Amino acid sequence: MDNIAGVNSRLTWTVNIAVLALVILWTLPTFGLLVSSFRDRDQIATSGWWTAMSASEQNVVVRAAAPDTAELIDGVYVLTGVVGAGETSHFGISSREPKAFAAGEIAERNGARITVETDGTYRIESNEPMTGSRGTRIFATITVPPVFTIDNYKRVLFSEGIGRSFLNTLTVTIPATIIPILVAAFAAYALAWMEFPGRALLVAVIVGLLVVPLQMALIPLLKLHNIVGLGKGYMGIWLAHTGFGLPLAVYLLRNYIVSLPREVIESAKVDGATDFQIFRRIVLPLSFPALASFAIFQFLWVWNDLLIATVFLGNTESQLVMTGQLRELLGSRGGDWEILASSAFVSIAVPIFVFFTLQKYLVRGLLAGSVKGG
Repeated sequence: MDNIAGVNSRLTWTVNIAVLALVILWTLPTFGLLVSSFRDRDQIATSGWWTAMSASEQNVVVRAAAPDTAELIDGVYVLTGVVGAGETSHFGISSREPKAFAAGEIAERNGARITVETDGTYRIESNEPMTGSRGTRIFATITVPPVFTIDNYKRVLFSEGIGRSFLNTLTVTIPATIIPILVAAFAAYALAWMEFPGRALLVAVIVGLLVVPLQMALIPLLKLHNIVGLGKGYMGIWLAHTGFGLPLAVYLLRNYIVSLPREVIESAKVDGATDFQIFRRIVLPLSFPALASFAIFQFLWVWNDLLIATVFLGNTESQLVMTGQLRELLGSRGGDWEILASSAFVSIAVPIFVFFTLQKYLVRGLLAGSVKGG
């Protein structure tokens, strides 16, 4: 018995460590994204989020003012400027040797003397008049202290069209979550407690639909919408999300409803209750955990969707959802990492609220029917 207890203890520790590792694997990138959302563009481009609390070294290239703008000071032609904010350690005048000189040293080029101080200011001197319309390129290595800003969130939250896209997303998400729940609840009750020919076949078909990639149905479904006159609009995207979400909804709810006590259902039938009365007064109240579980999945899926919204709703400014608007703000090249990070947290604010509101029902709804099924 001691050995068995020891094995169980080791298994418990193994499970706990595995769960902790999974939590860290999921939480660490999210935390990194949060930190990056408060950093500026230059620091994100030059260092990782784990160095956010320490100074970072950046290599910058600036072009000095045009030579013909030099000022004559005490018989010497002078150009001044700043290479960047931060402490400069090295500089260079050639891309081959960007760190050829330490800060404060003098570099000579075409008769001009170039120096960059540790505070980032540069000075170019020449005894003869400088000619040309393009300034000298100066390469500098500067150490920048950690900088945190909320400008990224200001740009995302107050960009033009973000309010309209937020309302568009709510208009798409709420009906696209409620409609499949209503349809699936009726279907799940029928598949669980009503006897009719082909019931087992329907259950098998629903399970099979769970593995069908929705991308295969996008174009045929859009053509069908155009044929019947739906076109691109809210009704079309509601029906699309309903169709794509129904297999999981019916499967999840059917497994839950079939696990309800048979005695309760049979007692209600003996008392003369119809199937609709049993469904409305007994099954629906008892099935709330499963309904909430699917509502979480469906809401998160629809809220974060971009592909289906693009296909069935369109890309005009009045039709863009949040993901589409943030994509436009980010740009087609996807180089604004600071905007991408802050956009991610803006877009997940509402789903997080929904999840924590309904999360206590999630596990109950998912595990129901896992042991007993009909």
